[in-house]
Amino acid sequence: MNKTTSRVRNSNTKDQAPRKSVKEYLAAVPEPAHSTLNKVRTAIRSVVPAETTEVISYGIPAFRYKGMLVWYAAFSDHCSLFPTASVIAKFKDELKDYRISKGTIQFPVDKPFPAALLKKMVKARLAEIEDKK
Repeated sequence: MNKTTSRVRNSNTKDQAPRKSVKEYLAAVPEPAHSTLNKVRTAIRSVVPAETTEVISYGIPAFRYKGMLVWYAAFSDHCSLFPTASVIAKFKDELKDYRISKGTIQFPVDKPFPAALLKKMVKARLAEIEDKK
């Protein structure tokens, strides 16, 4: 199955149909998760280089800059960030109030992830990407 058109299990969109654009994905997310994801998106956009693009990857919104940068999504009972396992490991102490796994951070649908911490994490991910090139 093509990753850009695959369905995301339990994703919190109105009809669960695959989305072709970030705008389409976000339009299908109900409140309060919709507002929460828009705040996440705005925070990420504020720190990424101008040539960064927004894409649908694995059926969810993502940012691409010289490779995949970070993903985010809404689910029925939480929102998630997927900044990569290495970034989560670097910020593990600051993430102690969140449910985390190797590559995922979960937070409430009605409480946006702290913008300052998100920006630091995205900058760390950008640095990883630049160091690989």
